[in-house]
Amino acid sequence: MYSYDLSGKNKYYTLYELLRGDILHGKIRAGEKLPSKRALAADLGVSVVTVQTAYDQLLAEGYVTSRERSGFFVCPVDAFVHGERSSAPAVKVLPKREFAADFVNGSTPPGLFPFSSWAKLMREVLSDCGEHLLERVPADGDGELKSAISDYLYRARGIAVDPRLIVIGAGAEQLYGTIVQLLGRDKLYAAEDPCYRKIYQSYSLNGAKCVFVRVGEGGMDCEEAISSGADVLHISPAHQFPTGAVMPVSARMRLINYVASRGGYIVEDDYDSEFRLYGKPLQNMYALCPDRVIYVNTFSKTLAPSMRMGYMLLPPGLCKRYTELFGRFSSSVPLFEQKALSRMIAGGGFERHINRLKNYYRGVRAALLEKLSRLEYRHKVTDSGAGLHFTVSFPTAASDEQIKGCALKAGINLRCLSDYLHSPREGFGGVAVINYSGITLAAAQSLDIPSPQDIT
Repeated sequence: MYSYDLSGKNKYYTLYELLRGDILHGKIRAGEKLPSKRALAADLGVSVVTVQTAYDQLLAEGYVTSRERSGFFVCPVDAFVHGERSSAPAVKVLPKREFAADFVNGSTPPGLFPFSSWAKLMREVLSDCGEHLLERVPADGDGELKSAISDYLYRARGIAVDPRLIVIGAGAEQLYGTIVQLLGRDKLYAAEDPCYRKIYQSYSLNGAKCVFVRVGEGGMDCEEAISSGADVLHISPAHQFPTGAVMPVSARMRLINYVASRGGYIVEDDYDSEFRLYGKPLQNMYALCPDRVIYVNTFSKTLAPSMRMGYMLLPPGLCKRYTELFGRFSSSVPLFEQKALSRMIAGGGFERHINRLKNYYRGVRAALLEKLSRLEYRHKVTDSGAGLHFTVSFPTAASDEQIKGCALKAGINLRCLSDYLHSPREGFGGVAVINYSGITLAAAQSLDIPSPQDIT
């Protein structure tokens, strides 16, 4: 008879799992008859109902078959080739390391999220929309949110865009995949080098072929971009990550003319444009040429990465193609969140929240720059005043590993420009990337800078 331990809370399911495991691993062979329900129940000290329920589950899933007045028999099932599942090495989950300052993982500090106003908006949406929240959402997103974004872009950025050209998506990566399906996998896509790795990883994952174009002081190198033969250029012209380069209008127009000449497109990644801490946001490329630029932005920096909500502005010529491909599908963003965000934007709450964030990050930036000003060894801060990161070069550092190792000793997690390169290149050594979007003001003010002898 079977010797199983059914001391757990759910006895029938435990018995089912044990019997299933023995069948899958060949311990109970095909054609073998299982014990009668009464006999097994008596042997294990459980009720007949418990055994019956476990047998019924095995029967429903095809592990056994029932023969009238004969009992339950094991069906032919291929055993696991690799033997016992318990023999597989356990995956060790390492605890998340806490840093005094983390300049790599740039999630907005939770304390900056407007919880009270967001909760109020959610209650209003529940009260006003009710059963409507259960309806199917069009693939391009909720009409109210699209209209709210259109109005916001006109007020804040001077972009006049028809709401019908706006597509709501579940974050930047999902929108990148949509772009590949929209433009075609047969196109050649160019990514900046260095850049945020998930950009080209998302394109590659969706079957697109990528090439890399060097980034200089003025952003993507125009000559190299043109000679690459790429059909689609992915650019962050307002504040390139991680170099911080700002692309001048002459370079922007040259690349627009290039893609227009070959029927291609520019994907304008405006990931942190709201955070130009001094002065107004720069004019974007979509405003220069809406026929050849696909504008992408998200709410990951302004609200929270976990919300997984972003949007893109399509050129008018791509709308019909989008409808043909995706018109039968539903939006990947829950309607509840879209409704709440649309009210936040339409009521001015979003812009008030951004202004509070900008004031807060001005303080964080000032505290970090003040700490850096105390350093006695050679360094140079490069900061365009846009976005939430800047770079610091250390010309006397022996290597990037020395910079990162020195920082780690002080509890500081950071990366260097070289960590974001697709292939090694001269001129990118000894430069730390200070991404302070995830740093609290308290952490910036209390930060201990490593001693000079550790790096010189």
